[in-house]
Amino acid sequence: MRRRAGGDPVKALLHRHQELCERAVDPLEIAAGLEAHGITDRTAARFRHRDVFSLAEELYARSPRGELAEHPAARPGRAPAGAPAFRGFGYALLPGALAFGAAAVAPTWAGPVAVAATVAALVWPGRAAGGRFPYAAHLLAAALVAWAAHRHGAALAVGLALAVAPGHLAAAAFAAGARARLGGSRALEDFADRARPLLIAAVAVFTAAAAGAAALAGTALPVAVPLALLLFLTRLLLRHGAHRGPVGAALVLALIPVPAAAIAAAAGLLVHAVLALSRASAHARP
Repeated sequence: MRRRAGGDPVKALLHRHQELCERAVDPLEIAAGLEAHGITDRTAARFRHRDVFSLAEELYARSPRGELAEHPAARPGRAPAGAPAFRGFGYALLPGALAFGAAAVAPTWAGPVAVAATVAALVWPGRAAGGRFPYAAHLLAAALVAWAAHRHGAALAVGLALAVAPGHLAAAAFAAGARARLGGSRALEDFADRARPLLIAAVAVFTAAAAGAAALAGTALPVAVPLALLLFLTRLLLRHGAHRGPVGAALVLALIPVPAAAIAAAAGLLVHAVLALSRASAHARP
């Protein structure tokens, strides 16, 4: 049956996503929310729009919003994405400092201190996906770091703790850059094309920094770097509200006592991260 000429297909969509549209500060938040609900650029054509961004602009314009949304400058949390993470860099220095200090003062406690500090740093910036905190993923990460330290020695745990600070900076830079690219994109595919190279660059920078941290701690690079990369990707995915299933599967795979297990887990999670973090919905404000 053909749609009636006088029909208003956007009105039904506006009613369906009323809460999202009314609390949005700008059309970008609506576009990210629509994508999270499975609406693509192709779907937007059914609503007489060329892409999701154009559809989001109409929804934003037609949505009644309260005083808080109409004056975004007064809304809390309007600082650029990544700014709080940059300001919290001092906290990211603590795991490495604690682990390095324990290795110098009390070598027996270096491993446990490094494990605890590394896992605490992984938990701290997490964002719950679907309103639930990812307890299982963090427990698996704790088990992985503890098991790796038991197998390869406290130096490995210290190296992972030292990698927390550069990981914090790389994650903050990626979040800020992705949000900026979201603002300059006019289609979901356009944003994905802009976000993927940014993610690869962040991973490359962190990998080099993790190698330096491993060398400083005196542990083997082929063991430490894949584990550090796996934890970094876990941090990124959890921070951006990604689904926990692939993260948990990668962490379980890395627990297998085979040298190539951590490399395979990190490679698999990197592929998932490229797909998940190139979505606009991964960079909407929580």
